[in-house]
Amino acid sequence: MSSLEHVSRVRRLYKLIFRVHRALPPELRIMGDNYARDEFKRHKKCNPEEAKIFLNEWTDYAITLAKQMKPLQQVKKKKVGEYMDPQLLDHMTDEQIVQLYELHKAATESTDEDIHLPEKKK
Repeated sequence: MSSLEHVSRVRRLYKLIFRVHRALPPELRIMGDNYARDEFKRHKKCNPEEAKIFLNEWTDYAITLAKQMKPLQQVKKKKVGEYMDPQLLDHMTDEQIVQLYELHKAATESTDEDIHLPEKKK
């Protein structure tokens, strides 16, 4: 793949991810947009092998999320995301595991805050 084709593919995928994120609840959209932006910046100068894996994983993510955001799927399942195979952790670097933990912590904190909000008095 030529350099121009690669840049074009990355740009299309990047834009697609942000379009799919528009269907997310606001707090998830902000978190997802920030995470995607950081990841794409972080992998801007990675080697071709890492780039291939990176693009495949983000493409799978965009497809999965787009399917889940369809209105009919929202009515049926009322869920976003899917569980990760724990065996994938064996293939991650320490840095990736820490990053995954931080993402999990941020996601659960916003959920916990939503649940524990005091009720408004009438």
